[in-house]
Amino acid sequence: MKKLIIASTSTVHGSGFLEYISNDLKTHFKDVSKILFIPYARPGGISHNEYTLKAKTAFNKIDIDVNGIHEYDNPTEAVKNAEGIFVGGGNTFVLVDQLYKNNVISALQESINNGTPYLGTSAGSNICGLTLCTTNDMPIVYPPSFKTLAFVPFNINPHYLDPNPNSTHMGETRETRIQEFHKFNTQPVVGLREGSYLHVIGNEIILKGNLHARIFEQNKVPYEISSNTSLTNLN
Repeated sequence: MKKLIIASTSTVHGSGFLEYISNDLKTHFKDVSKILFIPYARPGGISHNEYTLKAKTAFNKIDIDVNGIHEYDNPTEAVKNAEGIFVGGGNTFVLVDQLYKNNVISALQESINNGTPYLGTSAGSNICGLTLCTTNDMPIVYPPSFKTLAFVPFNINPHYLDPNPNSTHMGETRETRIQEFHKFNTQPVVGLREGSYLHVIGNEIILKGNLHARIFEQNKVPYEISSNTSLTNLN
């Protein structure tokens, strides 16, 4: 049975890394003593070791140890043997490229679908959808495929931003970009605002956090859903 926290961000304003969901993580990883961290997205281009230390520091506060997947000779076996898995944010194209090149896509799907608890933030949440095509990131590398893990039957747009009516910016809004996506793709898109996350248990998908999420479906007017709303039938 799948057990996932799919979070828009690792850090909200005024809070440290993962602090805003620390209580949820205690429950989510209650039977886990060590987490496998996947630092491939490399935010700001930091090293795998630097990023893993950041994750380790956060999880040590709730008495869980962390090892980076890059520390293992066989990444596929590391995923298969993991008690829990955390995929952090950064650049989604870099993340997906490395997941494919290290042959861990299928291993992740098998492990998570069989019940290994998973946390994804930002890029690590984006890959839980059907494709990476609703990321906000620059395509600085070209992964073998845009297909991702498909733990939920829709796409995700982390860090979703509402248009600012007082802004003088004349470029496209996030909503406009997603409408462009729907000219070529049919799957729904969930706009996750900062501090919101999807809680997945089995086939049940529930929006959590203090903010609404914005839902985009092809050929429909976008709409808002409130926290604790089920998204199980969104496909």
